[in-house]
Amino acid sequence: MRLTPLHVTAYTLSNALGRGKAAVFDSLTKGQSGLTHCDLESVNFSCWIGRVGGIEQEPVRKDLQHFDCRNNRLAQIGLEQDGFVGIIEGAIQRYGKARIGLFLGTSTSGIQETEHAYAKRDLITEALPSSFRYETTQNVNSLTDFCGRFLDIEGPALTISTACSSSSKVFATAYRFIDSGFCDAAVVGGVDSLCLTTLYGFHSLGLISEVACTPWGKTRTGISIGEAAGFALLERRAARPNIALLGYGESGDAYHMSSPHPEGKGAALAISKALERAGITADDLDYINLHGTGTQLNDISEDKALQQFDHHAGCSSTKGWTGHTLAAAGITEAAIAFLGLEQGLIPANINRGEADPELATAVVAENQWQSLKTVMSNSFGFGGTNCSLVFGKLD
Repeated sequence: MRLTPLHVTAYTLSNALGRGKAAVFDSLTKGQSGLTHCDLESVNFSCWIGRVGGIEQEPVRKDLQHFDCRNNRLAQIGLEQDGFVGIIEGAIQRYGKARIGLFLGTSTSGIQETEHAYAKRDLITEALPSSFRYETTQNVNSLTDFCGRFLDIEGPALTISTACSSSSKVFATAYRFIDSGFCDAAVVGGVDSLCLTTLYGFHSLGLISEVACTPWGKTRTGISIGEAAGFALLERRAARPNIALLGYGESGDAYHMSSPHPEGKGAALAISKALERAGITADDLDYINLHGTGTQLNDISEDKALQQFDHHAGCSSTKGWTGHTLAAAGITEAAIAFLGLEQGLIPANINRGEADPELATAVVAENQWQSLKTVMSNSFGFGGTNCSLVFGKLD
């Protein structure tokens, strides 16, 4: 069934490319990747990361200091960009605090605080420090609780943690909550921050690239992990219609704990459902933001999924710009697609190097400037949790 479009009336993103829309767009236009060689303490292998500078010096607001951790600091940085807080204050005036939902994705949450706590545990009893606060740091709902208090909204709230598809699935969840009448508007988004757990975890699986990641490239060897925060406001109505969520598709591979389905069956199902709900065909798409992680299996799987659709869209992975921001990848790449719709930009698939002849989907090697009407953003998560989103620019 075709969806009634849900307006994206505001959005903001912060990642290794910069804080806020203007900074990110400036880096994109200048061709400046945000990836740098890893400088985190205790990392004893070579890798590249997408770091947001200054987090260490910017604690959370004093009245919320019991939530202080790297992930919530990054969330606060994200919320403070692009006048987003003021926009939510306006939405509160229109709908009331209790009618604005909050749906966020994270996978790391504040796990770095737990890492620090374990490093300081009692050597005899192994008790963690009394100052350690699990509920307001590592708990995945810490992010949503913190952001709800920061924005002063009290509607339905939910944290989604489905690996790399988390902050794509929030759009689908928000649509269902609004459509069912539980709220009139919703803040959606996601935040994930750098920590040793994810770096060493992916390294143990052989999925971390020693060089800056090369999505869709012949010599790709793995991911470069990044951190990011992104948020959007979704509303039924908009004073000046611009960008809207047109369709979403979700699926589960039910194939393997970590590897995607080799034929991309789950990914293709998510794409198909998103197109169906948007009431369009793949040929109507102007741009596809690929999941494009830079691992051998993921890029092959996504490529095979895309070959099941007759499309002529420009395609690129933007993980060579930001790194793989894990649960924040969905909102990060959706927001980059929003910038593309507004500014007429298909961002380049940078860092690819030599093309892989085994991949049939061509990617954009340099920034392309053209009018965009309809775009898709793919997020295919660890363990086969898939989500595809279709956005369009309204007349």
